Amino acid sequence: MVTTAQELGILAELERKALWLASWTIHNANHLRPSTDGLKVGGHQASSASLATIMTALYFHTLRPQDRVAVKPHASPIFHAIQYLLGAQTREKLEAFRAYKGAQSYPSRTKDTDDVDFSTGSVGLGVAQTLFASLAQDYVRAHGLTDRPEGRMIALVGDAELDEGNVFEALLEGWKHDVRNTWWIVDYNRQSLDAVVREGLYERFIGIFEAMGWQVVVLKYGSLQQAAFREPGGEKLRHWIDTCPNGEYSALTFQGGAAWRKRLMDDLGDQGDVTRLVEARSDAELSALMTNLGGHDLPTILDAFDGIDHDRPVCFLCYTVKGFGLPLAGHKDNHAGLMTPTQMDTLRAAMNIRAGHEWDRFEGLTLPPATLERFLKDVPFRREGARRYSDAALAVPSIAPPPNASLSTQAGFGLILQDLARGDSALASRIVTTSPDVTVSTNLGPWVNRRGLFAQRELADVFKRERIPSTFNWEFSPDGQHMELGIAEMNLFLMLSALGLSHSLFGARLIPVGTLYDPFICRGLDALNYACYQDARFILVATPSGITLAPEGGAHQSIATPLIGMSQDGLAAFEPAFVDELAVLMEFAFDYVQRDGGGPDEARNWLRDETGGSVYFRLSTRALEQPRRAFTDTQKRHMVDGAYWLREPGPNAEVVIAVQGALAPEAIEAVGLIAEDRRDVGLLMVTSADRLNAGWTAASRAREQGHYSAESHVERLLAPLPRHCGLVSVIDGHPATLGWLGSVMGHRQRALGVEHFGQTGSLQDLYRHHGVDAAAIVSAAQAIAPGRPMRHLRALG
Repeated sequence: MVTTAQELGILAELERKALWLASWTIHNANHLRPSTDGLKVGGHQASSASLATIMTALYFHTLRPQDRVAVKPHASPIFHAIQYLLGAQTREKLEAFRAYKGAQSYPSRTKDTDDVDFSTGSVGLGVAQTLFASLAQDYVRAHGLTDRPEGRMIALVGDAELDEGNVFEALLEGWKHDVRNTWWIVDYNRQSLDAVVREGLYERFIGIFEAMGWQVVVLKYGSLQQAAFREPGGEKLRHWIDTCPNGEYSALTFQGGAAWRKRLMDDLGDQGDVTRLVEARSDAELSALMTNLGGHDLPTILDAFDGIDHDRPVCFLCYTVKGFGLPLAGHKDNHAGLMTPTQMDTLRAAMNIRAGHEWDRFEGLTLPPATLERFLKDVPFRREGARRYSDAALAVPSIAPPPNASLSTQAGFGLILQDLARGDSALASRIVTTSPDVTVSTNLGPWVNRRGLFAQRELADVFKRERIPSTFNWEFSPDGQHMELGIAEMNLFLMLSALGLSHSLFGARLIPVGTLYDPFICRGLDALNYACYQDARFILVATPSGITLAPEGGAHQSIATPLIGMSQDGLAAFEPAFVDELAVLMEFAFDYVQRDGGGPDEARNWLRDETGGSVYFRLSTRALEQPRRAFTDTQKRHMVDGAYWLREPGPNAEVVIAVQGALAPEAIEAVGLIAEDRRDVGLLMVTSADRLNAGWTAASRAREQGHYSAESHVERLLAPLPRHCGLVSVIDGHPATLGWLGSVMGHRQRALGVEHFGQTGSLQDLYRHHGVDAAAIVSAAQAIAPGRPMRHLRALG
């Protein structure tokens, strides 16, 4: 693509305008907009400025509608300014930057109204997300689910983001999967949040990327510097630039032309040709030369972007100045710094901005507005209008539980997926599973045997080819429906996020199902939160869980994950005890992850179920005797809403036991023993403390807002209990998960669970040690519902 002089002139004008609008947006938020709470607003003027040139080239020249971009979090103001120039952002949103309902601090798919492809904020995650989005695009295209052109998945990367370990985990995973169509554009301003980065870091970056099969394009010198290097003495100047320490270069940038001159003359003076090169320029010209790095030079950037004619991954290492074009350029403290009103007036004068016209789109530019409007209308990136796609929801077939008399929920999950794999439903064809090296041990093996592993090229199972007996068929092909990952949980959640946005990014709906060991949710928690924040849709199956994984010991026994499930927005958490419950909940989950807010408002549970979300199943390897029963629609709905009565309490109930998950046999045993000495004992099977609690808090809030008839599912369940009835809750997890139940209707409660690290042992040993066995439940019932001593206390204790 040839860049004409006219286009270059327009782009230079737009670059100036984007820098002004971003700087003014931040200034307005901090110095002009009234503050009601006295808090600093912030906005990262310097970090935005260092990407102004690169983002101008990208959005106004290089990008096509099919390309997707993750913007460096601190470049959000430049992003919003560019969207404003393109007509996709409003002045009102810019004026409310970092305020309620305004343009967000960091680009957000769910909070911003302009054209955000990937949310960013937690540094490093948006970078890696583009790599996994590229893999998702390959999957969609290989399965014939879209005929849209291939797009590039592009990340604008702060150099300090490359300190994040998840970036390098993603790089390695991308190498394994032959990642394509991925650009990472590194804003190499050599300043982090606190200081200037170490010397020679770029060499390490180059080595790492090239080792992973990436092309590395270094943009170090701008056009002015390249021209100066061709002058007599230019090579000496180049050598000085190359050997100048980062800290000193930043300090000289901040000090300006006179400081540059003194330092260069001190180091290079009296050398004839290089002295004349320096003396031929004014202070302003010398400063412009020395700060004309590759990442601030439009011709250099455009040539680099236009020069890529392949689909290999590319890292552009762009030398920049943090705060470029602003009075605080180069200062090591500029990350959180803000221009003063006086400095802003200086910038205003330099930009030819009249007072009262700060928000005008073309104020201060030399080209006619009509010329700029025509150019912006024809920008390739905007030619197709809206870039958020959709895809029709898939019908969910009826899911029956496996017939096994004794089964764990983990095994039941595997059998349910196997049954779907045998069929030919549209849903099954769109399911894509993924796991971080625990595919077999989380019972995905039968699914993979039938549906295969995904790769862009076929790879035979060597054991099968050599006729070596094996339970699993490990064949890769473009038709496969399982993406095998290395053992890095951050990658799992970023893969689920990318697959779970496929309907919006690529117009093809996928149903991602990811598995991992429950305790290692914590290892990838930031990426899980990120995926949910983007409103990606997926099903997470975490198994085994709790101290019920008895022989594995404390390192593999999860405690806090039920609380994570309750507190994570955008994620509905379930923990069924029996496989028939799991079948009901999986049928719900396959529908729930496809909802988009267009359905009716289900006021019965105040959960806003019409908006949908992702789903988390906490499962177990403990095989339980499976009940033989058929559910009514009402019972199924109760399971989905969070709980149902396995043994309904009588009108004079003295004790109710509430249990979630694998401790159901202990609860059932305890209820039978308690019932010999206490009246009308009930057993509440909790399938989702998350949804029970969410429904209760939502109904409470609704009543406070005047909807006085609002009633949650848990309130309907507990309302018939007499006030003197005591509650005992028990879970193989933190007791706080169910510890709020007594507050719903004012009942006394004793919450049992696991609060400390586990250890190896038998189930009986560990349940007794942590106080969650039948004896502990009976003892708690005695304490919460006093009366004559329960006769089995001594025998069990």
